[in-house]
Amino acid sequence: MSTEDRLDAWLAEQEGAMLALLERIVNIDSGSHDHAGVTAVAETIAAFLEGEGVACEWLRQSRSGHILRARVEGPGNAPVLLMGHCDTVFPAGEAARRPFRIADGRAYGPGVADMKAGLVMNAFLLAAFARHGGLPCPLLGLFTSDEEIASPVSRPVIEATAKGCRAVYNAEPGRPSGNVCNARKGGVFASLRIEGRAAHAGSAWAEGRSAVLELAHKTIALAALSDPARGITVNVGIVRGGQSVNTVAPWAEAEIDLRYVALADRGPLLASVERIVGQSTVPETRARFAIEGEFLPLEPSPASDRLLAIYREAARAVGFTVEGEFSGGCADSGFTAALGVPTLCSTGPVGGKGHTPEEYMEIATLVPRARALARAILATPPA
Repeated sequence: MSTEDRLDAWLAEQEGAMLALLERIVNIDSGSHDHAGVTAVAETIAAFLEGEGVACEWLRQSRSGHILRARVEGPGNAPVLLMGHCDTVFPAGEAARRPFRIADGRAYGPGVADMKAGLVMNAFLLAAFARHGGLPCPLLGLFTSDEEIASPVSRPVIEATAKGCRAVYNAEPGRPSGNVCNARKGGVFASLRIEGRAAHAGSAWAEGRSAVLELAHKTIALAALSDPARGITVNVGIVRGGQSVNTVAPWAEAEIDLRYVALADRGPLLASVERIVGQSTVPETRARFAIEGEFLPLEPSPASDRLLAIYREAARAVGFTVEGEFSGGCADSGFTAALGVPTLCSTGPVGGKGHTPEEYMEIATLVPRARALARAILATPPA
């Protein structure tokens, strides 16, 4: 029996064990700011991996949950990297309110698809190769801590780990169509603060300088930067401000989401934003703009096209078809692609309705996606 056949046969028998591990980590609250919960998810994965003989390394963090890096040895020094994040968007207590459950062929629970099923799949792939060997190169698993808030802590770890890799497979959930992502938007998440001057709204209105009014002008100007035909959007998603209804507002602030398709668009877009921030319609108001988090776009390349072709052939051999698909959502895969490392995203089990109480994972895709990725890893050439 070939290595490929041994891997395939072992993975084909693991659905029950995979679901048991998935249930354990779905039932752990792990919002991005719940550092203990994020670490607990990674610790549960580490316990499984160490039980399978996979070497684990802890990258201890003070501003997020701890990051886990695992390694299965293979020839050469250009690894394949499997990525996934342990954090979710859900608040404390969510796992107790709606714990893991299975109904009509789907698994439900907070983060079940985005992306705890992908974590489980990656862990079982590491275990499969540790058991059966056959790797063409070392295999790394990176289980990060803060993707849902744009990976401010994990990004440098991701970039340092990915440098020199022959390929990266990021286990974000497979699209509801069953496809993987070979292109994603980049995104900038920013804050805008306006300082004005307070005054009595009745007896001294003219002495005031309304920060709320200035924010309204800036909101309109920012929205006008959107160019949907080019995939550029600017969304002022949250606004706050003012002191009281009868006071000219002395302050206002907003949270802004900027999206773009091509990295070349990032600089001009931010320059346009800075011009708007630097101009005041309401005299004597001041504005401060700050980038709070950022993702880079996943842009296709000839190398990533070859990676997609390898994965498509692996999927066909397992019994399903898959194509590359564009997503307006952001992911850590943009960081590795920007380094020039061939990257494919959404290789995890298929799921949908992420970030909502209806989030689901298609159980029937859990094992086949693992089997396909095992074949793709075996076929991945040096970069």
